[in-house]
This record gives sequence, structure tokens and C-alpha cells, in this order.
Amino acid sequence: MFDIGFSELFLIAIVALVVLGPERLPKAARFAGLWVRRARAQWYSVKSELERELASEELQHTLRDTRRAVTEIDDGMRSAGAEARREFETMKAQIADDGIDGSQADADDEPADTGHTGDPDVRS
Repeated sequence: MFDIGFSELFLIAIVALVVLGPERLPKAARFAGLWVRRARAQWYSVKSELERELASEELQHTLRDTRRAVTEIDDGMRSAGAEARREFETMKAQIADDGIDGSQADADDEPADTGHTGDPDVRS
């Protein structure tokens, strides 16, 4: 974090020993250790909170994108279904019209039964 090597720590310990003396140095070291632990704990707490918030925002963003995609797919499926329904109704109407017109056309295409077979040698 601060990139302090062993030589720097050794120099700080010697200065602390000279300034505080051998009686107060252990108490000061415990006090400094306590504050370092508290600072580290606070730092990790803030870091984990930030990571949770970022993960939450990322999940919300992903959820929003997924909902948008599902809505687009749903709209596409509904429009495709409506188009298919229109096509079906058009085909149904054409079949119904062809059925009515086709039955009249079939009646016009059939020759009338006159009892004549069409063979000139055969007389009825």
C-alpha cells in the first residue's frame, strides 16, 4: 500500500525507541497496531460495500436489458401472430369464394346428359 521496506520500518522503530523510551514504546506500538487494524477494517468495509453496489447496479442494468429484449421479442411475436392470423383469414375467405365460384363453374363445365353417347353409329 505505501511501499515501505524493512530498512524504513527499522529506522522508524529506532526513532520511536529514542523518542518514546523503552517504557512507553510497547504501549505506543499496541496503540498504533490498533489504529492500523481499524483503518484496514474500515478500508475493507468500504471496498466490499462499493463492490456490492457495483454488482447490484450491474445486475439491474442486465435485468433492464433483458426485460427490454423480452419486450421486443414479445412485440415481434405478437405482430407475427397477427400477420399470420390475417393471412389465414385471407386464405379462408379465398377458399370460401373459390368454393362458391368453383361449384358453379363445375356445373357449367359438365355436359348436359342428353342420352346421347356421342358415337354416331349408336342410336338411341
